[in-house]
Amino acid sequence: MTSLRITPTNEEKVMREGDLIVSKTDIKGRITYGNRTFNEFSGFTENELLGTQHNIIRHPDMPRAVFKLLWDRIQAGQEVFAFVKNICKDGSFYWVLANVTPSYDAQGTLLGYFSVRRKPNPKAIAQIQPLYRQMLQAERSAGTRDAIAASTQLLTDTLAANQISYDDFVLGLQEA
Repeated sequence: MTSLRITPTNEEKVMREGDLIVSKTDIKGRITYGNRTFNEFSGFTENELLGTQHNIIRHPDMPRAVFKLLWDRIQAGQEVFAFVKNICKDGSFYWVLANVTPSYDAQGTLLGYFSVRRKPNPKAIAQIQPLYRQMLQAERSAGTRDAIAASTQLLTDTLAANQISYDDFVLGLQEA
């Protein structure tokens, strides 16, 4: 698929209880599978998604540091949970609680990554949005070269001030 410019709108699509958005990517982040719920919420057809970088649904309100953390964790063989704001083909958006894990074959060779997204706790989104806005501001203020480091530092400082790990922070927000 060629580069696609999507203009964000303020229209939100809210996931239903019990919905699961499932996708798989290869090791480079290209989509190899997406379930019907993924197609429904993203607004893209299966043909439009297959072979495309998963970041096709990355909303510009998302701090780059969140994706750096995600990639660092899954490339280290760990699973990761994250609240993610995704953009739809029509410019609307939807929030998810994403669980991303590496996927291996029977011999232990990394095949790609598996992501299951569910409806996030609305209280969690109300708390994560201001943090993400601060992280985005830190990225913009730092400039392109130092953006991710500045945003990561803000997240690290926030976690340290609350004496909580990243995983406990995210899962605690979801359970609140």
